[in-house]
Amino acid sequence: MRPDTSPAARALITMEAIQDEPGITAERLAGRLGVSARAVRRYVGILRDAEIPVESTRGPAGGYRLGRGTRLPPLVFSSAEALGLVMAVLDGHHPTSDPDDAVGAAVAKLLRAMPQRVADQADVVRRTTAAAPDRGAARPDPGTTVALVRARAEQRCVTVLYRSENGREFTTEVEPWAVVVRHGRWYLLCRSVRSGTVRTYRVDRVQTVEQLERPFRLPDDLDPVAALEEHLAAGWEHPTEVLVGAPLAEVVWLPGTLGRLEAVDERRTRLVGTTSNLADYARDLARLPVPFTVVGGPELRAAVAALAQRLAAAAEDASA
Repeated sequence: MRPDTSPAARALITMEAIQDEPGITAERLAGRLGVSARAVRRYVGILRDAEIPVESTRGPAGGYRLGRGTRLPPLVFSSAEALGLVMAVLDGHHPTSDPDDAVGAAVAKLLRAMPQRVADQADVVRRTTAAAPDRGAARPDPGTTVALVRARAEQRCVTVLYRSENGREFTTEVEPWAVVVRHGRWYLLCRSVRSGTVRTYRVDRVQTVEQLERPFRLPDDLDPVAALEEHLAAGWEHPTEVLVGAPLAEVVWLPGTLGRLEAVDERRTRLVGTTSNLADYARDLARLPVPFTVVGGPELRAAVAALAQRLAAAAEDASA
């Protein structure tokens, strides 16, 4: 902390540190700010005099935190945090400079609320950097997403009206286990109340959500991302079985959406799954840097053969 910083400015820096780490002790605050514990208590007193609710508790688990009150404490960002916020939004392929886009408008409001010296770099990036649209992304309706997340938090079943890829609509009652974002798409990982099976639904295809009174309990060992990967590879119309010429340790990087990996021996691994898109599955297999053989699934074998013919034709010498 600079020695010429005024007591009021030091108090605001203290508040920012408490914001960043609720429950922080006076000793830790002193070390972080480069002042004495007595000075920390003085700055906390200045904040309280300004009616900013700073609570303190004693004991091993004690420390300072901002309490609830009639006045909200200011939200303080560093320039690096502001820039990181804009970059994260751009990573999500949102048009940050478009005032008609909800996310872009929200970012602009946040930057306008910050001191100019903090917001300058982030605002330049916001106005001059463009995010290429993600063709695979599918953003769901915010209200639908909020309804599913709320039901999951309250552990209440929901009835959803769903429209499948082919346009068929159906209503089903499910336990909403998790909402997972994967490669720009939002998925609902859930358990069907009627059949007891685990299902995955695209949230952008959910038409309506109705929360029910029926409670449910989440599985104790649930890993939402792993479970989603596993179930995206199951239940499709075309079964697949591939023998990969490499040990399991060398192919564990394969996405779980391709199926389940099983060690055959020290040199080979079996990949078992299902797919609804044979052409994409064949292209994914073609990226393997090791030999492989389709041993199950005549439809997949035909798709791999068709891809091989296309690649071979592309490599022919047209002048011959």
